[in-house]
Amino acid sequence: MSKNPYEVLGVARDASDADIKKAYHKLVMKYHPDRNPDDKSAEEKFKEVNNAFDILKDPQKRAAYDRFGDAAFAGGNASGAGFGGNPFGNGGFHFNMGGGAGMEDILREAMRGFGFGDFGADTAHRASAQRGGRDLLDEVVIDLKDAYFGKTHTVKFSSNVQCEKCHGNGTSDGKPAPVCTRCGGSGFVQTRQGFFAMETPCPECGGLGHKISKKCSECDGTGTVHKQRTLEVKIPAGVEDGTRLRLPGQGEAGINGGPAGDFYLDIRVRPDKRFVRNANDLIMRVEIPFTTLALGGEIEVETIDEKKLAVKVPAGTQVGEKLRVRGHGMPSARRSGTFGDLYIDVAINIPTRLNDKQKKLLNEFAELKSDKKSWF
Repeated sequence: MSKNPYEVLGVARDASDADIKKAYHKLVMKYHPDRNPDDKSAEEKFKEVNNAFDILKDPQKRAAYDRFGDAAFAGGNASGAGFGGNPFGNGGFHFNMGGGAGMEDILREAMRGFGFGDFGADTAHRASAQRGGRDLLDEVVIDLKDAYFGKTHTVKFSSNVQCEKCHGNGTSDGKPAPVCTRCGGSGFVQTRQGFFAMETPCPECGGLGHKISKKCSECDGTGTVHKQRTLEVKIPAGVEDGTRLRLPGQGEAGINGGPAGDFYLDIRVRPDKRFVRNANDLIMRVEIPFTTLALGGEIEVETIDEKKLAVKVPAGTQVGEKLRVRGHGMPSARRSGTFGDLYIDVAINIPTRLNDKQKKLLNEFAELKSDKKSWF
């Protein structure tokens, strides 16, 4: 019996997508293998959390589970592996995202779990035992300056890949295995009892749809091997926090020659000490002497790309106003060659130590003011 995904994530059955995602991120960070080296219980918990999220993040899978429970994924799974399976190898920083499948496929698998057939559905529609590989997900946290310039991020993880020796066929000679003559390649055999059709995995080929007489010595007939991998992911200049990058075909290898899944990289941008980002604009707070605010002048600021800029301050500039410097914000990730603006949030720099002459001049200025209730 698989564990209830709602209980695994600690959320109610009517939990919103946001609550589910929040609970998932909290647990996946808690039990991540990198934070719990050599802790098998944490590794198992990590797998459970990811498998639970794989079901609840997908509206179709969640609906199927809510209606049929574990039976919705019996005899196969819409994601390519049953809930509670092991897509994580030896604990590399990547998560199962599941493969794509329609509600029709989910319900078909659920009915198989109950022991029913497809009620006359076209057998040829499911004649292949191929299944697409799992998608993989990683996350990286970068500085705002990295987001400005862009960078190449190296991802190291482990996953199932196609066996090079047999080209994914699982055979010793590397050629496709013969189709099982009993099930015709479907992986299932069917018998009818009145109105109902009973469908079970083919006993001849074990549900694979083909028979391998001599297995590949490298992968033992599975067509995949588990190995360490390295991917170079180009993070584009101007990338925004929360962006998800997709690398097609770089996920786990498919089963029985099915297509590989995709690899996704979630980008998180660390808050910056000097700049606040608003879309492609940047805002920086600068303390300016009150004399410069009153009389006007220039100040020097350093931009995010470490350029020195002379910025004019108009006479009478008020605290809280923003001075705009065009074209010195973030580059646009969508429109190459375009940049946002830099805004200087004006603050005042009031001296804390005045000499006698400075105090005298300020007192004289105060006496000369016609309206002594106001300041600058």
